[in-house]
Amino acid sequence: MTFAIRIHEYGGPEKMVWEELPRAEPKPGEAPIRHDAVGLNYIDVYFRTGLYKAPALPAIIGMEGAGVVDAVGEGVTEVVVGDRVAYASGPIGAYAQSRCLKADRLVKLPDHLSSETAAAMMLQGMTAQYLLHSTYPVKRGQTILVHAAAGGVGLILCQWAKHLGCTVIGTVSTPDKAELARAHGADHVVLTSEDLPAAVKRITNGAGVPVSYDSVGRDTFMPSLDSLAPRGMLVSFGNASGPVAPFDLGILAAKGSLYVCRPTLNTYTASHADLTACAASLFEAVTSGAVKINVNQRYALKDAAQAHRDLEARKTTGSTVLLP
Repeated sequence: MTFAIRIHEYGGPEKMVWEELPRAEPKPGEAPIRHDAVGLNYIDVYFRTGLYKAPALPAIIGMEGAGVVDAVGEGVTEVVVGDRVAYASGPIGAYAQSRCLKADRLVKLPDHLSSETAAAMMLQGMTAQYLLHSTYPVKRGQTILVHAAAGGVGLILCQWAKHLGCTVIGTVSTPDKAELARAHGADHVVLTSEDLPAAVKRITNGAGVPVSYDSVGRDTFMPSLDSLAPRGMLVSFGNASGPVAPFDLGILAAKGSLYVCRPTLNTYTASHADLTACAASLFEAVTSGAVKINVNQRYALKDAAQAHRDLEARKTTGSTVLLP
């Protein structure tokens, strides 16, 4: 038997229930993992509320974890029993003491990386990797805009972009978060209470930025567009304030032949080769010291509801892990 957090209906944190369940047996191509740590991410809130639908209810949510391979199913060649591994892709099901996953979705961990650090960084770190290197590959000397700069992805984006030679403008909600963002590579910080386009134009001498990495969604969509240089790109990769409403494509023409895209980590790591390459790039950045992972909050897995309350109330910074 094993314990897990399940939801039987969509709704608030109170819908998350700590339950005992039978341990799953591996199917061909799968490997069971005994979790050492589970990552907390805003996408978990989307699945809990029903903004993103689970395949069926009741459901175990969660996208990211790290631990030890307990066994292997028929035909598995990617891992062996005892391997330390991590993952950050679907299907959901990470909020559990143990689970089975397809072995080709697992990444072996270097010896020097703890399971806690891995669980805190895989989804957020690989998201930052594909955003900076693939969705809009930044170039040295560019000035870029990073929303929620004191959040988990935001702190990694700021550090990594700074390492790549960019000037980083970050947005945050409080002065304390502004200091945190500055300490992790943000050259300029704009509070969410300020006029963002005006601040960006002031910082860039009227030019605007070539790219805005936006995980906030509805509240920042138009300010992000108005902060872009002509032919700039808005990379909308999250909905913390709610989904972006439908809009007239003509707005993009009127504001300077702009681009908007809505990428996902699953697409960028769909193949095992792409997954391992993305993870290797992240491991190198962390190992070199270019990116430091900040595990600023820890909760018992059974207390995941409180972790969700704090996340939605913007009381968390950096990365958060749930400990089985």
